[in-house]
Amino acid sequence: MKQVFWIPALLAALALGACEKPTTVNVPAATPGPAGPTGATGSTGATGNTGSTGSTGSTGSTGATGYDGAKGNTGATGATGEGNTTVIVVPPAASAPR
Repeated sequence: MKQVFWIPALLAALALGACEKPTTVNVPAATPGPAGPTGATGSTGATGNTGSTGSTGSTGSTGATGYDGAKGNTGATGATGEGNTTVIVVPPAASAPR
């Protein structure tokens, strides 16, 4: 009984293996053609409106007057008498051109 079962299974495997299998054909993608001529340039658009001028700002306030510093003491008067000599240096006279 074991042989009867294997014989039809073997024949079925051989029959199915001999069938023609369809092959898948991949169609290549279409390549784009050359570019066409450049179109005409469009017209220039209208100029936009100019905005209005802003208003003048308010004038600022005047600053406060600065503080006058404290006044210094008057200097002492110079001493008179011996030991206080003033020296005056006179520059030499210019020589005559040659």
